[in-house]
Amino acid sequence: MKARPDGNAPPSEDRRASCAQPDPAPDWAAPALGSVLARVAVTRAEVGDRFPLYADPATGTWRTTARGSWTGGFWAGLLWLRARHTGDPSDREAARACTARLADWAGADTSTRGLILWYGTVLADDGERIRNQGARACRDALDPELGLVPWGSAFGGPRLMARVDGVPGMVPLLAMVDVEAARSHLCRHLDLCLGSRPSSWSWLHAEATGWTACADPPPGWSRGPAWLLLALAEGARLPDGDSFAALADTLTPASPVPLADTAHPGGPLDTSAAAVTALALLRLGRRDRAVGVLEVLVDRYLTADGRLLDGCYDLMAGTAVRHELIWGDFFLAYALAELTGQVAGGTG
Repeated sequence: MKARPDGNAPPSEDRRASCAQPDPAPDWAAPALGSVLARVAVTRAEVGDRFPLYADPATGTWRTTARGSWTGGFWAGLLWLRARHTGDPSDREAARACTARLADWAGADTSTRGLILWYGTVLADDGERIRNQGARACRDALDPELGLVPWGSAFGGPRLMARVDGVPGMVPLLAMVDVEAARSHLCRHLDLCLGSRPSSWSWLHAEATGWTACADPPPGWSRGPAWLLLALAEGARLPDGDSFAALADTLTPASPVPLADTAHPGGPLDTSAAAVTALALLRLGRRDRAVGVLEVLVDRYLTADGRLLDGCYDLMAGTAVRHELIWGDFFLAYALAELTGQVAGGTG
């Protein structure tokens, strides 16, 4: 397959390649996945019924939440990845119990329900009921005038906002019950986030003034393009979704592991943004670039005991700026599981 100068195959060739026999996974991929999933067992023993959020890089001790916040689905997803990997009934039961606890988020007023309910249930044996409930609730929450599901009030602050982290997961969730709602939600965020220079990842809506860009997260925030790239990969699976895939190169960072904020060139990196990007690139058929990102993560930032370090939760607030992050672990494991054929791309 002839490559373009940027190393990616043209979209038409990507589609043909998707029907061909996949290339074997690199020899480091399976051991890395096993290491991350072994860490899941250690984390589960530590956190009990709570949800892990981020872990101290020196001690590995987790900061936890009671209900999971916007990251709860990633912990459920990791538990399911481990259950599929081991086949152990106790692992499966732990995953089922965690997924069941996500049900209350179906009715919560937040567009992060996409991250919570899609990624927390798509790998589950019995997640369809919660996923369907959430999909219907999100469709009902779509504001027809704004063309999206608003950010919501569940975490405080103004309700009528659009944030890029409210797009991935929401696209396939909405598509379960209303493909046009999914397309509208994605397109509105694309218009907002990519229609300004520099890009803005959060917008506030007021009746008198319309949409106004917000300063937080900042334009150089690395997870902004990563989240939107993942949403594009999800949108590319919608009917006539090729136009979404065509935007991918504009959101793929030059560096395998980007700075947490490009405005701070001496500041921390964000491996969690790289892990999200790797999964998105796999889904978009850009396997070579995805493998390149994953190899750097595994070689330089994954510890022997399965902790993906140098994730940055919130640089502006100074919160967990060089830590293990639960979503970093999840997206790394998910990408490695797809790369090694342990789960099917896009569906779990």
